[in-house]
Amino acid sequence: MKRASRSSDTVSWFAIRKPLPGERRLLLTVLSFVLPLALWCLVSYVPFIWHPDIKLTVAADREGVTTVYTAGDHVARSYFDEYANAVRRENEAVQAGEGTTRSGFSARRNNVKILRAVAPLAIEQGWISENQVTDNAAIFDVWEGLATGRLVSEKPELTPENLAIVQEDWQTLQAHWAEDPEHEMPSDPLLKLIPQGRLSNPVYLPEPHAVLLTGWKDWNAEPAEGRPSLPERYRHSLYIVFSGFFLAALAGVPIGILSGTYDFFSKLFEPFIDFFRYMPAPAFSTLLVAIFLAHDAPKIALVFVGTFFQLVLVVANTTRQLDYSLLEAAQTLGAKRLDLLRRVILPGITPSLYNDLRILLGWAWTWLVIAELIGVKSGLTEVIETQGRWRNFESVFPVIILIGLTGFFTDQLLANLRPLLFPWTPEAIGQKQGPLVRFYRWVTDQQVYVRDDKPTTSDPA
Repeated sequence: MKRASRSSDTVSWFAIRKPLPGERRLLLTVLSFVLPLALWCLVSYVPFIWHPDIKLTVAADREGVTTVYTAGDHVARSYFDEYANAVRRENEAVQAGEGTTRSGFSARRNNVKILRAVAPLAIEQGWISENQVTDNAAIFDVWEGLATGRLVSEKPELTPENLAIVQEDWQTLQAHWAEDPEHEMPSDPLLKLIPQGRLSNPVYLPEPHAVLLTGWKDWNAEPAEGRPSLPERYRHSLYIVFSGFFLAALAGVPIGILSGTYDFFSKLFEPFIDFFRYMPAPAFSTLLVAIFLAHDAPKIALVFVGTFFQLVLVVANTTRQLDYSLLEAAQTLGAKRLDLLRRVILPGITPSLYNDLRILLGWAWTWLVIAELIGVKSGLTEVIETQGRWRNFESVFPVIILIGLTGFFTDQLLANLRPLLFPWTPEAIGQKQGPLVRFYRWVTDQQVYVRDDKPTTSDPA
């Protein structure tokens, strides 16, 4: 008896065709998201796992080299020492009086670039704003603060070597300004900061915290004049997806139902649709632009083309799976042909049709990126394409995640509405009610009674 009473508590984790208890199901659902995130964090934050790059926190230009690095760029670990040592050799040449051959305006401009190399670090520390990168007075103040110890950089921390360079350059500037009351930039070359960096993943795999911070920043950023903000792009992408899917459903559902009901329409429509669905929808992008011009219409049309043909075949198959005995019973009761379609087939397939459309909406989302690239680039895809071209993947990942979250939560919302819309189906009867359904049933179960001309609310039970 004791063993029997515990049988429900010891259901195998791998029982065949048996549902797990609710606590285990919840645990596994959470783990399905936590495990990939944990792997991402492991790769990003544990240095000995996989960090083949150095992300520069301090950068410097090299003489005679066309490649220009700035703070935030990635370089290979094998190249970083060579890069830093090359800058050291240039500094040694300057200290030995064998420095650059630049003179006049060119030398002064090069010194300005050397001083501004500290700007990214100053921005990260909050000493200056991004608008002050070209403000020489603000840059001079940062150098003075670092040289005197008034400002101390933390995360990233300047190396003793670079602090010594800051102090030596500041002394050079002060000596020059003692003879030049207008504080002109000296033409004698200054020492360059030695490149610094930290271990990092390649640029295409940014850290999770960088993705979150950049995504929040981009979402709230003021767009350039005449350009849409990220929320506006998001709304535009929603418009493209749902417009294309709505048109596909509007045309495809009736054709699918007719094809699944009448062999006449099946043989008339399905052979060509079955043939056409193997054609890649993007192949028609040029034709769609030629027909609908270059704005939203060809994008909506591409989502339509990518969804419509699959939708017709899925709906036709769902219609054929209706229990034929229901049709026979209706005919026995005297139902005519139109009555069978209107009163038996349509009500009978509606719960399954709802599921089909929910799944096919996810199919429509897969065409969004391709659709928004044709004609004039727009929506969220323009951000992905532009930022990816400039290798700003901290801005690419949030957009990709936003698209995934939108599709996922839309699907979950529709799935939770199904028991509410079709409570008579076996799946709804056996399914545990979600919070949305429980709230709805609680509201609808409350009834208002009038007693002594005063309304009172009570539970009819």
